[in-house]
Amino acid sequence: MAKNYIRFSKSKSVDWGEIKEGNVFPLGLGDLSTKDFLASLQRARRPKPSKSVPLDKLNVLSPITAPCQIICQGANYKQHLIESGLDPNSKSFNLFFTKSDASLTSAFGEIIRPKHVKFLDYEIELGLVFGKEINAQTEITSHNVSEYVAAFFMANDVSARDVQLPQLQWYKGKSYKSFLPAGPHLCVLDANELELFDSLELTLKVNGEKRQHDFAENLVYQPLETLQELSGFCNLFPGDVLLTGTPSGCALRAPSPWMQKLGSLLPEKKKWELFFKNQSKRKEYLQPGDRVTSSIRSSDGKIDLGEQILTVVQGR
Repeated sequence: MAKNYIRFSKSKSVDWGEIKEGNVFPLGLGDLSTKDFLASLQRARRPKPSKSVPLDKLNVLSPITAPCQIICQGANYKQHLIESGLDPNSKSFNLFFTKSDASLTSAFGEIIRPKHVKFLDYEIELGLVFGKEINAQTEITSHNVSEYVAAFFMANDVSARDVQLPQLQWYKGKSYKSFLPAGPHLCVLDANELELFDSLELTLKVNGEKRQHDFAENLVYQPLETLQELSGFCNLFPGDVLLTGTPSGCALRAPSPWMQKLGSLLPEKKKWELFFKNQSKRKEYLQPGDRVTSSIRSSDGKIDLGEQILTVVQGR
Protein backbone atom coordinates (compact mmCIF):
# COMPACT_ATOMS: atom_id res chain seq x y z
CA MET A 1 0.00 0.00 0.00
CA ALA A 2 1.28 3.49 -0.89
CA LYS A 3 2.76 5.38 2.04
CA ASN A 4 3.28 9.13 2.28
CA TYR A 5 6.27 10.69 3.98
CA ILE A 6 7.37 14.26 4.58
CA ARG A 7 10.65 15.87 5.50
CA PHE A 8 10.35 18.53 8.18
CA SER A 9 12.15 20.65 10.73
CA LYS A 10 11.16 21.18 14.36
CA SER A 11 13.17 22.81 17.12
CA LYS A 12 16.11 23.34 14.73
CA SER A 13 16.35 19.62 13.88
CA VAL A 14 15.35 17.86 10.66
CA ASP A 15 13.62 14.51 10.40
CA TRP A 16 11.35 12.41 8.21
CA GLY A 17 7.86 11.32 9.19
CA GLU A 18 5.06 9.12 7.93
CA ILE A 19 1.71 10.81 7.29
CA LYS A 20 -1.48 9.16 8.52
CA GLU A 21 -4.86 10.90 8.60
CA GLY A 22 -3.35 14.37 8.68
CA ASN A 23 -0.87 13.64 11.48
CA VAL A 24 2.87 13.07 11.17
CA PHE A 25 4.65 10.22 12.91
CA PRO A 26 8.35 11.15 13.19
CA LEU A 27 10.75 8.35 12.29
CA GLY A 28 13.78 9.58 14.24
CA LEU A 29 16.12 9.21 11.27
CA GLY A 30 17.60 12.69 11.34
CA ASP A 31 18.44 14.83 8.31
CA LEU A 32 18.80 12.12 5.68
CA SER A 33 19.01 12.92 1.98
CA THR A 34 16.23 11.61 -0.25
CA LYS A 35 18.60 8.90 -1.46
CA ASP A 36 19.49 7.75 2.06
CA PHE A 37 15.90 7.94 3.26
CA LEU A 38 14.71 5.67 0.45
CA ALA A 39 17.56 3.28 1.25
CA SER A 40 16.43 3.18 4.89
CA LEU A 41 12.97 2.07 3.78
CA GLN A 42 14.44 -0.80 1.78
CA ARG A 43 16.29 -2.30 4.74
CA ALA A 44 14.93 -5.40 6.40
CA ARG A 45 14.10 -3.48 9.58
CA ARG A 46 12.21 -0.33 8.65
CA PRO A 47 12.07 2.62 11.05
CA LYS A 48 9.07 2.56 13.37
CA PRO A 49 6.98 5.74 13.67
CA SER A 50 6.84 7.42 17.08
CA LYS A 51 4.07 9.48 18.69
CA SER A 52 2.18 11.65 16.20
CA VAL A 53 2.57 15.41 15.76
CA PRO A 54 -0.01 17.65 14.00
CA LEU A 55 1.20 18.65 10.56
CA ASP A 56 0.56 22.34 11.24
CA LYS A 57 3.09 22.25 14.09
CA LEU A 58 5.94 21.39 11.73
CA ASN A 59 7.96 23.32 9.16
CA VAL A 60 7.55 21.20 6.04
CA LEU A 61 10.62 20.96 3.80
CA SER A 62 11.15 19.72 0.26
CA PRO A 63 11.25 15.90 0.23
CA ILE A 64 13.74 16.17 -2.64
CA THR A 65 17.18 17.10 -1.38
CA ALA A 66 20.23 18.59 -3.08
CA PRO A 67 22.53 17.57 -4.60
CA CYS A 68 20.48 15.77 -7.22
CA GLN A 69 19.93 15.73 -10.96
CA ILE A 70 16.61 17.27 -12.06
CA ILE A 71 15.60 16.15 -15.55
CA CYS A 72 12.45 17.60 -17.12
CA GLN A 73 10.25 16.71 -20.07
CA GLY A 74 8.87 19.57 -22.14
CA ALA A 75 5.59 19.82 -24.08
CA ASN A 76 4.58 16.32 -22.98
CA TYR A 77 0.80 16.63 -22.63
CA LYS A 78 -1.33 16.47 -25.76
CA GLN A 79 -3.39 19.58 -24.98
CA HIS A 80 -0.28 21.51 -24.00
CA LEU A 81 1.20 20.75 -27.41
CA ILE A 82 -1.96 21.99 -29.11
CA GLU A 83 -1.93 25.10 -26.93
CA SER A 84 1.68 25.68 -28.00
CA GLY A 85 0.69 25.59 -31.67
CA LEU A 86 2.02 22.07 -32.25
CA ASP A 87 0.46 18.84 -33.47
CA PRO A 88 0.75 16.08 -30.81
CA ASN A 89 0.49 13.43 -33.53
CA SER A 90 3.57 14.78 -35.26
CA LYS A 91 5.84 15.05 -32.23
CA SER A 92 8.80 12.86 -33.10
CA PHE A 93 11.14 13.33 -30.13
CA ASN A 94 11.12 13.51 -26.36
CA LEU A 95 12.15 17.03 -25.27
CA PHE A 96 14.50 17.06 -22.25
CA PHE A 97 15.99 19.89 -20.23
CA THR A 98 17.31 20.36 -16.69
CA LYS A 99 16.82 22.60 -13.68
CA SER A 100 19.32 23.52 -10.98
CA ASP A 101 18.76 21.86 -7.61
CA ALA A 102 19.23 25.35 -6.12
CA SER A 103 15.61 25.96 -7.17
CA LEU A 104 14.23 23.37 -4.71
CA THR A 105 11.93 24.74 -2.02
CA SER A 106 9.03 23.72 0.23
CA ALA A 107 5.48 23.08 -0.95
CA PHE A 108 4.34 25.65 1.61
CA GLY A 109 5.79 29.13 1.42
CA GLU A 110 6.83 31.58 -1.24
CA ILE A 111 7.64 31.75 -4.92
CA ILE A 112 10.07 34.64 -5.31
CA ARG A 113 9.71 36.64 -8.52
CA PRO A 114 13.16 38.09 -9.38
CA LYS A 115 13.04 41.87 -9.72
CA HIS A 116 13.98 41.74 -13.43
CA VAL A 117 11.25 39.18 -14.28
CA LYS A 118 7.83 40.27 -15.50
CA PHE A 119 6.45 37.11 -17.08
CA LEU A 120 6.43 34.54 -14.28
CA ASP A 121 4.66 31.28 -15.12
CA TYR A 122 3.51 28.15 -13.28
CA GLU A 123 3.69 24.50 -14.37
CA ILE A 124 2.29 21.73 -12.18
CA GLU A 125 4.19 18.47 -12.80
CA LEU A 126 4.21 14.89 -11.60
CA GLY A 127 7.70 13.91 -10.48
CA LEU A 128 9.36 10.50 -10.31
CA VAL A 129 12.22 9.71 -7.92
CA PHE A 130 14.83 7.19 -9.00
CA GLY A 131 15.67 4.46 -6.52
CA LYS A 132 18.28 2.49 -8.42
CA GLU A 133 21.29 3.51 -10.49
CA ILE A 134 21.06 3.31 -14.27
CA ASN A 135 24.44 3.61 -16.00
CA ALA A 136 23.89 1.74 -19.25
CA GLN A 137 21.20 1.17 -21.85
CA THR A 138 18.45 -0.60 -19.91
CA GLU A 139 15.29 -2.39 -20.93
CA ILE A 140 12.52 -0.82 -18.81
CA THR A 141 9.26 -2.77 -18.70
CA SER A 142 6.17 -2.94 -16.53
CA HIS A 143 7.81 -5.91 -14.81
CA ASN A 144 10.96 -4.12 -13.65
CA VAL A 145 10.07 -0.41 -13.55
CA SER A 146 9.42 -0.58 -9.79
CA GLU A 147 13.12 -1.35 -9.35
CA TYR A 148 14.00 2.05 -10.78
CA VAL A 149 11.09 4.32 -9.75
CA ALA A 150 11.00 4.54 -5.97
CA ALA A 151 8.45 7.30 -5.37
CA PHE A 152 6.15 10.00 -6.76
CA PHE A 153 6.00 13.65 -5.74
CA MET A 154 4.38 16.89 -6.90
CA ALA A 155 6.39 19.77 -8.37
CA ASN A 156 5.84 23.21 -9.83
CA ASP A 157 8.25 24.01 -12.65
CA VAL A 158 8.14 27.79 -12.13
CA SER A 159 9.49 29.62 -15.20
CA ALA A 160 10.68 33.13 -16.03
CA ARG A 161 9.49 33.30 -19.63
CA ASP A 162 11.27 36.60 -20.36
CA VAL A 163 14.58 34.86 -19.57
CA GLN A 164 13.86 31.37 -20.89
CA LEU A 165 12.61 32.31 -24.35
CA PRO A 166 14.45 35.35 -25.78
CA GLN A 167 17.76 34.29 -24.26
CA LEU A 168 17.22 30.60 -25.13
CA GLN A 169 18.17 29.96 -21.51
CA TRP A 170 15.85 27.22 -20.29
CA TYR A 171 18.22 26.21 -17.48
CA LYS A 172 18.61 29.79 -16.24
CA GLY A 173 14.97 30.78 -16.74
CA LYS A 174 13.76 27.81 -14.69
CA SER A 175 16.42 27.67 -11.96
CA TYR A 176 16.09 30.77 -9.80
CA LYS A 177 15.75 30.21 -6.06
CA SER A 178 12.22 28.99 -5.15
CA PHE A 179 11.47 27.93 -8.76
CA LEU A 180 10.90 24.27 -7.82
CA PRO A 181 8.41 23.84 -4.99
CA ALA A 182 8.42 20.09 -4.30
CA GLY A 183 6.15 17.90 -2.19
CA PRO A 184 4.74 18.00 0.36
CA HIS A 185 4.44 14.21 0.13
CA LEU A 186 7.00 11.69 -0.99
CA CYS A 187 4.72 8.84 -2.01
CA VAL A 188 6.46 5.46 -1.84
CA LEU A 189 4.57 2.79 -3.75
CA ASP A 190 4.30 -0.95 -3.74
CA ALA A 191 5.37 -2.56 -7.02
CA ASN A 192 1.81 -3.24 -8.18
CA GLU A 193 0.72 0.36 -7.53
CA LEU A 194 2.81 1.87 -10.31
CA GLU A 195 0.00 0.90 -12.66
CA LEU A 196 -2.07 3.65 -10.99
CA PHE A 197 0.12 6.27 -12.70
CA ASP A 198 -2.36 6.89 -15.52
CA SER A 199 -5.19 7.64 -13.09
CA LEU A 200 -3.38 10.52 -11.39
CA GLU A 201 -5.24 13.82 -11.74
CA LEU A 202 -3.27 17.08 -11.78
CA THR A 203 -4.94 20.37 -10.77
CA LEU A 204 -3.47 23.85 -10.30
CA LYS A 205 -5.36 26.97 -9.23
CA VAL A 206 -4.35 30.62 -8.96
CA ASN A 207 -6.39 32.66 -6.49
CA GLY A 208 -9.00 29.89 -6.54
CA GLU A 209 -9.34 29.87 -10.34
CA LYS A 210 -8.57 26.55 -12.01
CA ARG A 211 -5.78 27.07 -14.54
CA GLN A 212 -4.44 23.56 -15.21
CA HIS A 213 -6.17 20.19 -15.11
CA ASP A 214 -5.37 16.88 -16.78
CA PHE A 215 -4.64 13.19 -16.19
CA ALA A 216 -1.26 11.49 -16.43
CA GLU A 217 -2.67 9.08 -19.01
CA ASN A 218 -2.52 11.96 -21.53
CA LEU A 219 1.27 12.16 -21.51
CA VAL A 220 2.75 11.85 -25.00
CA TYR A 221 5.87 10.03 -23.76
CA GLN A 222 5.04 7.75 -20.84
CA PRO A 223 7.56 6.83 -18.10
CA LEU A 224 8.55 3.39 -19.43
CA GLU A 225 9.56 4.77 -22.82
CA THR A 226 11.16 7.84 -21.27
CA LEU A 227 13.28 5.96 -18.74
CA GLN A 228 14.52 3.58 -21.39
CA GLU A 229 15.51 6.50 -23.60
CA LEU A 230 17.25 8.31 -20.74
CA SER A 231 19.27 5.18 -19.95
CA GLY A 232 20.81 5.42 -23.41
CA PHE A 233 22.48 8.79 -22.95
CA CYS A 234 22.82 9.70 -19.26
CA ASN A 235 23.54 8.18 -15.87
CA LEU A 236 20.78 8.23 -13.27
CA PHE A 237 21.34 7.79 -9.55
CA PRO A 238 19.10 7.19 -6.53
CA GLY A 239 17.61 10.49 -5.43
CA ASP A 240 17.66 11.99 -8.94
CA VAL A 241 14.26 13.02 -10.28
CA LEU A 242 12.28 13.29 -13.49
CA LEU A 243 9.54 15.88 -14.00
CA THR A 244 7.17 14.41 -16.57
CA GLY A 245 5.72 17.58 -18.12
CA THR A 246 2.89 20.03 -17.48
CA PRO A 247 -0.71 20.14 -18.74
CA SER A 248 -2.21 22.94 -20.80
CA GLY A 249 -3.28 26.17 -19.12
CA CYS A 250 0.03 27.93 -18.51
CA ALA A 251 0.14 31.72 -18.69
CA LEU A 252 2.36 31.52 -21.77
CA ARG A 253 0.45 31.46 -25.02
CA ALA A 254 2.07 30.77 -28.38
CA PRO A 255 1.53 33.31 -31.18
CA SER A 256 -0.79 32.42 -34.03
CA PRO A 257 0.82 30.83 -37.12
CA TRP A 258 0.68 34.08 -39.10
CA MET A 259 2.28 35.99 -36.19
CA GLN A 260 5.06 33.42 -36.10
CA LYS A 261 5.65 33.93 -39.83
CA LEU A 262 5.74 37.68 -39.33
CA GLY A 263 8.17 37.32 -36.44
CA SER A 264 10.54 35.25 -38.57
CA LEU A 265 10.93 38.22 -40.91
CA LEU A 266 11.79 40.70 -38.15
CA PRO A 267 15.14 41.42 -36.49
CA GLU A 268 15.62 39.32 -33.36
CA LYS A 269 15.20 42.20 -30.93
CA LYS A 270 12.06 43.49 -32.65
CA LYS A 271 10.56 40.00 -32.77
CA TRP A 272 10.79 39.57 -29.00
CA GLU A 273 9.52 43.08 -28.33
CA LEU A 274 6.40 42.22 -30.33
CA PHE A 275 6.07 38.83 -28.65
CA PHE A 276 6.15 40.22 -25.11
CA LYS A 277 3.93 43.14 -26.04
CA ASN A 278 1.28 40.53 -26.87
CA GLN A 279 2.09 38.46 -23.78
CA SER A 280 1.61 41.53 -21.58
CA LYS A 281 -2.10 41.43 -22.45
CA ARG A 282 -2.42 38.10 -20.66
CA LYS A 283 -3.51 38.42 -17.04
CA GLU A 284 -2.54 34.86 -16.21
CA TYR A 285 1.13 35.60 -15.44
CA LEU A 286 1.85 35.44 -11.73
CA GLN A 287 1.91 38.67 -9.74
CA PRO A 288 3.07 39.40 -6.18
CA GLY A 289 0.30 38.40 -3.78
CA ASP A 290 -1.09 35.62 -5.98
CA ARG A 291 -1.89 32.35 -4.22
CA VAL A 292 -1.02 29.16 -6.10
CA THR A 293 -2.51 25.87 -4.93
CA SER A 294 -1.89 22.46 -6.51
CA SER A 295 -2.86 18.85 -6.00
CA ILE A 296 -2.15 15.46 -7.58
CA ARG A 297 -4.21 12.46 -6.56
CA SER A 298 -6.03 9.42 -7.90
CA SER A 299 -9.83 9.39 -7.86
CA ASP A 300 -9.89 6.33 -5.61
CA GLY A 301 -7.69 8.05 -3.04
CA LYS A 302 -4.99 5.38 -3.13
CA ILE A 303 -2.40 7.97 -4.15
CA ASP A 304 -2.48 11.51 -2.78
CA LEU A 305 0.60 13.71 -3.14
CA GLY A 306 -0.80 16.38 -0.84
CA GLU A 307 -1.49 20.03 -1.58
CA GLN A 308 0.93 22.83 -2.36
CA ILE A 309 0.02 26.28 -1.01
CA LEU A 310 2.30 29.04 -2.27
CA THR A 311 2.30 32.82 -2.34
CA VAL A 312 4.11 34.89 -4.98
CA VAL A 313 6.34 37.62 -3.53
CA GLN A 314 8.47 40.26 -5.20
CA GLY A 315 12.21 39.69 -5.01
CA ARG A 316 14.58 42.46 -3.99
